[in-house]
Amino acid sequence: MGQDIEVIRDKNAMRNWSRNRRVQGEKISLVPTMGYLHSGHLALVKAAKTRAPRVVVSIYINPAQFAAGEDFSTYPSNFEGDLNKLRALGVDAVFIPADLYVREDNAKGEGKVEDKNVGECTSFLEEKSGNGHETWIRVDKMEKPLCGKSRPIFFRGVATVVAKLFNIVEPDFAVFGKKDYQQWRLICRMVRDLDFAVEIVGSEIVRDSDGLALSSRNVHLSPKERREALSICRSLTKVRNAVCNGEISSGILRHLVVENILKAGGKIDYVE
Repeated sequence: MGQDIEVIRDKNAMRNWSRNRRVQGEKISLVPTMGYLHSGHLALVKAAKTRAPRVVVSIYINPAQFAAGEDFSTYPSNFEGDLNKLRALGVDAVFIPADLYVREDNAKGEGKVEDKNVGECTSFLEEKSGNGHETWIRVDKMEKPLCGKSRPIFFRGVATVVAKLFNIVEPDFAVFGKKDYQQWRLICRMVRDLDFAVEIVGSEIVRDSDGLALSSRNVHLSPKERREALSICRSLTKVRNAVCNGEISSGILRHLVVENILKAGGKIDYVE
């Protein structure tokens, strides 16, 4: 069993904790998560510990990145289990706020907002009156392609909550997994453009023994869906082998992925 962890739920208490460590000359690494931790998250924590003597892990299911109809209400959680895993790794503090956003009358609302860049969109945060949280960070060009095509409010929510975490925790380093590659690159760009005094560290993908990239949402996969999901990893392996054998046509390489995923029963969001 590792050391005891400070569990911090208040924003000001979290900021004071960090500043007290800074006064002592200590640097801080932050690992932002939404909880239900797996070996991929724990690899991020281990990477964070190589950067700074103090490590903070945040656990917060961010409503701003979920559109209506997505899995905000069913996102898996197991705080006690997460705490035990983090304790074993010697994490210093866990920041688990009840809410990071200002709500009208402290009531959670689900409403619509008109955004000239997104069009009419619905999230689990925005309120009908508009008197709650209304400030967003947009990484304008980088958020639009790839995952952003089908999830137009996702990266706006990610960039905003990460900026809030940086302002609260005030870390020297922040570690993100490269499984969410576009997200990692987008955070790097936000930090560059807004002069955050945080070094962003990218950590490599961690896969299960069968090749499936670890994800908290994997718990919702049926055995059949899990087998079908393996087509993604296998397709990428075929592309890598083709490139090593001299194939450089992006069209042919893309077709390899599309063909294998469709053959396994999958649906294509994008292949780029």
